Amino acid sequence: MTANCHLFWDAPESAIRHSPFVIRYSPFALLDIWPDFSGQYGVMSSSSRKRRSKGGRKIRVAFRQNRLKPARKKDWTERARQADDHEIDASGTENVVAKGALSRRRTITLHDDPEAARKGVRRGTVIAMRGLYAEVEDAERVWLCTVRRVLRTRLIEERHPVTVGDRVLFLVESKGDGTAGEGVIEVVEKRRGQLRRRVGRRIHTIVANVDLAVIVSSADQPPPKPHLIDRYIVASLAGENRPVICMNKVDLDQDGSAGDLLTRYTDLGLKTLRTSVVTLEGIDELRAVLKDNASVIAGQSGVGKSSLLNAVQPGLKLRIGDIIEQTQKGRHTTSTASLIRLEIGGYVVDTPGIRSLDLSVVAINELERLFTDFVEHVSGCKFSDCTHTHESDCAVKEAVERGRIHPERYESYVRMFEDARGSGLGQSAGGA
Repeated sequence: MTANCHLFWDAPESAIRHSPFVIRYSPFALLDIWPDFSGQYGVMSSSSRKRRSKGGRKIRVAFRQNRLKPARKKDWTERARQADDHEIDASGTENVVAKGALSRRRTITLHDDPEAARKGVRRGTVIAMRGLYAEVEDAERVWLCTVRRVLRTRLIEERHPVTVGDRVLFLVESKGDGTAGEGVIEVVEKRRGQLRRRVGRRIHTIVANVDLAVIVSSADQPPPKPHLIDRYIVASLAGENRPVICMNKVDLDQDGSAGDLLTRYTDLGLKTLRTSVVTLEGIDELRAVLKDNASVIAGQSGVGKSSLLNAVQPGLKLRIGDIIEQTQKGRHTTSTASLIRLEIGGYVVDTPGIRSLDLSVVAINELERLFTDFVEHVSGCKFSDCTHTHESDCAVKEAVERGRIHPERYESYVRMFEDARGSGLGQSAGGA
């Protein structure tokens, strides 16, 4: 299809408006070509361009890798067999990649006010994820929603673009008979307090928009893991929510070692709780902590997270599991995160048990700040870029030797530092 293009300097407006395509020359800038609603095209000045983009801004996003074509032709043998005399002309050029960097991306419009851009939009909160579907609760009911493909493309670095706790804008599509069907999530609003980890080369946001992270461990069955608790604390602080350490099953703490571990975190200035669903110790205090807050309850499998929530709000009837005697590890009875509204106000997100937590999502140079017991000693290090692992005259290592920092806390730091350095991702993960 061929279209006539005209170039105008000082042509009358009527002449410009009757041209099928118009490119207006400016000594300072080449202005855009844009269609009007009559099917014609007109000139967009810089001021009108600002007015048109007021409802949204355009950005370039990458396609998923599986949507790219192969870079090089690989069927040379078959092509040679089909060619006359089994000879084919060699190409003078060959692209190493399928397309240029610009053409492998697409332009989409982000609306600062999607409700103004599209009528019928609803605002809700994601309360559970079911595979590729999200359960979204609004003031009316719970909707089963899919995610708009362009949104999944934008958030390609995320394991999934939507997570429990997200506040979203969605549209409800009508069925053929006119009744309401499933919803389509159009926009994920800006997140605040999060709990994140890295899975492979992608970021997994476990929960979003929480103020409080209740990190649950158990006195026994399974035994506590101090290094995993430290990882959860770092993940919580990095996600800008307040960690609370809950030692459950204190009725099994025969030698008092679990109590000593809890004291370690109390000395760091963290809120700590001692709980038992058998004796009901600490349940009222836990209920008071959760009241009117947006919280997440996290920890390894088998520590009693669901049992604690059943005790806090009788009638929930969350599934609970037993401990595997051979391994002293819990069974995964909570298979997906779910948001639970509390009768006392606020909500809590019950999460599946996690036995390991990859924190290479946290930048290496941010790690020392998230170990709050290191902060007062960092300024005493000889080197400004001290990593506190191998350097001489390190004030942090000296504090460990003097008993000012617990050796297991320091060991947790070194493990996380080595994990981040070994993955090659930690240096740039802070802005992810």
